[in-house]
Amino acid sequence: MAQATLDNFEKLLDESFSKTNSVADIVEGTILKREKDGYLVSVHGTKTEAFLPDREIASSSEETPELEIGDTKEFYVLKEETDDDGMLLSLKRLAFAQAWAQLNDAKVQGDIILAKVEKVVKGGVLVDVAGLKGFIPSSQLRTGTPFEGLLDQKIEVKVLEADPKKNKLILSQRQAIAEQRDQVVDNILASLEEGHVVKGQVVRIADFGAFIDINGIDGLLPISEISWSRIKHPSDVISLGQELEVKIIKIDNELKRISLSLKRMGEDPWQQIEGQFKEGQIINGTVNKVTGFGAFINIFPGVEALLPVSEMAEENVNPFNRFKVGDNVEVLIKKFTPQEHRIALSIKDINKDGASAEKTSENND
Repeated sequence: MAQATLDNFEKLLDESFSKTNSVADIVEGTILKREKDGYLVSVHGTKTEAFLPDREIASSSEETPELEIGDTKEFYVLKEETDDDGMLLSLKRLAFAQAWAQLNDAKVQGDIILAKVEKVVKGGVLVDVAGLKGFIPSSQLRTGTPFEGLLDQKIEVKVLEADPKKNKLILSQRQAIAEQRDQVVDNILASLEEGHVVKGQVVRIADFGAFIDINGIDGLLPISEISWSRIKHPSDVISLGQELEVKIIKIDNELKRISLSLKRMGEDPWQQIEGQFKEGQIINGTVNKVTGFGAFINIFPGVEALLPVSEMAEENVNPFNRFKVGDNVEVLIKKFTPQEHRIALSIKDINKDGASAEKTSENND
């Protein structure tokens, strides 16, 4: 009876040591010794001595750490043992598996995590998250447009998709920003006042203006508030990532919005021209824009005056045939009301018989 019990014990012991492990299994082992290009590892619960190559210790972006003899760790089975070859192990794949699990948890729980921007590509940016490569589409970037200034920055993101089988990791910076904004917006708005000058960073540019990060929330800088002079697009004057000083011109606590101005940081040119010009004066200007109803003439930096098509000549003319942007023209100030930001010009009145126009030698283009 005692002999049978001993035989059964030896059989169970042999079976336990003959246990095989498959690819992707997680096993525990002890590092036995250093080899030329890796480490020899004793896999617990088996008679197997497996090999851990140096290339499988850490991701290529990190330095390969030195492991201590006698360390006990968990390993990922990269290749199972066969009659011809030994088992191969990986610490790098284990870290990846754990990272995927953590990212899936972050997605389920809605956690905000950090990602490092590594490359700007068409349609977004590539990032590193715990050694894994992820992608943030342009539509999910705070800026709405990827730009070189994002490189090497660590940004807060939320996980949209984490699929290790497809090696697909999609992230969103905009969702992370939106969540944080909801938490702090009331406190930030309470600390601001209309008329205050604040510093901010350009985080997004659109056709209608730019969004400026003011202490964590985005304020709108409309295109009409960027410059006193006419501009075609906000990017003609400002760029993504640029630091600006702007003036708060409106705070809407109900809609939680801030309106900003860059042009009001300087003196209003319409106030500057009071006393410098008068009705009946002949001046030189530069054509800024041509339309079907007339041309806009720059007569002073930041000040445009309208030359209606009816004031171009005695006969009917086509403004597009008569002028082009950049032309220097001599005009007469027919109506001057700077308080209303309006100046009407004429060319045909310059040549009228008996005109008492006073010509100035001053060129304000």
